[in-house]
Amino acid sequence: MSTRKFDPFFYSPQQLRDMSHRLVDMALSIGATGAAAEVSEQSGLSVTVRMGQLETIERTRDKSAGITVYQGQRRGHATTSDLSEGALKDTVRRAFEIARHTAEDAFSGLPEEAEIARLHRDLALFYPWNIDAQGATSLALKAESAARGVSPAIRNSEGASVSASHGQFHASNSRGFSGGYPYSRHWVSVAPIAQQGDQMQRDDWYTTSRDPALLADPAQVGLYAARRALSRLGARQIPTGEHPVVFEAPLAVSLIGSLVNALSGSALYRKASFLVDSMGTSLFPDHIEVTEDPFVMGGDGSTPFDDEGVEVRPRTVIDQGRVAGYFLSTYSARKLGMKTTGNAGGAHNLVLRSSKTQPQHDLPKMIKEMGRGLLVTEVMGQGVNVLTGDYSRGAFGYWVEGGEIQFPVEEVTIAGNLKTMYRGIQSIGADTMTRGTRTTGSILIDRMMVAGT
Repeated sequence: MSTRKFDPFFYSPQQLRDMSHRLVDMALSIGATGAAAEVSEQSGLSVTVRMGQLETIERTRDKSAGITVYQGQRRGHATTSDLSEGALKDTVRRAFEIARHTAEDAFSGLPEEAEIARLHRDLALFYPWNIDAQGATSLALKAESAARGVSPAIRNSEGASVSASHGQFHASNSRGFSGGYPYSRHWVSVAPIAQQGDQMQRDDWYTTSRDPALLADPAQVGLYAARRALSRLGARQIPTGEHPVVFEAPLAVSLIGSLVNALSGSALYRKASFLVDSMGTSLFPDHIEVTEDPFVMGGDGSTPFDDEGVEVRPRTVIDQGRVAGYFLSTYSARKLGMKTTGNAGGAHNLVLRSSKTQPQHDLPKMIKEMGRGLLVTEVMGQGVNVLTGDYSRGAFGYWVEGGEIQFPVEEVTIAGNLKTMYRGIQSIGADTMTRGTRTTGSILIDRMMVAGT
């Protein structure tokens, strides 16, 4: 039996580093005043089953190199999937030619040397999963079988999937930055369909982790997904009115996403956000805070530096309800006359929390606290206007009376304005859940318009 360590990559980290450095050197040698490069590769396996049968097996292996060159304040960028020496040289020349024909931009350029990350922490972001198609198929079948076995009412399925994904990169620039690391992301998902008479309801659940050892048992994922689908049967509409609303934790993270979009540098300098010039202003109740920590071990949003090689650090974005930070890249920071916050490429492990939350304050307790209103578990559509803050989305959920769920609700629209919604957060549950780079418990908002019949 082979004892060779599983390696999902074709290139070594040193090879990626050397190619990244060569790209920068090539750009400088032909007259660029500055350059930044990144070389990466990804590999993965994804298997999907449906109704007990294998549907797809997909294997991926990709590689790419990108170079950004500056001629003064002119910028050009080019990429290639061919990592041969000749192709790298051609890519540098293309980027250089693009820069020659690009208009000058006074805010364009590499980060300042003082902003470059010099110490690169190991954040435990890479856990290779040596699973083959047969093993992945077995796990997917286990998840779907568990879902279908919960009740005869689970009559169909959109399938179950298992995926193992690995990647690595190295980036460098002419300001002295050089860094990279491997990373992984694995998941198991299942989407059963319940039927009662002519009514069909679908729900899903998934487990994801960088470390496959931390994935939930596929059978438990299937059981929970089926119970969620079954609980939706018998859904009906409700009359239009203004009611308190609880966003279930997996959905509540989307409210953090809307906050990030509104506080992002690109939206702010384009005056395309309802939070322009909001630094220091009160946005949430004073018991609310949002923190960002790029150094969470194994976190989906963890990184020792941002996409420009800029140093990152933990910080508070919302402090006692007030805006304490934006999400800025080098370019957007310069446009706003500010300093980069190390958010080129996005936010890092945001947590929305309330100082009022008690350990026992789970979702049932929040429902009791609401008394009468709507528990929302799914929203549809893209009805969030970052410019005005207006929020209007189709929703599915459960009607609550006397602090207890009464029946499922469908074909309703929930509407409000994000400023009012943020200000109206009464409590955040202890049922904390992480989805991607955002973490929160369920969120109770004092009132929203619920449009039904």
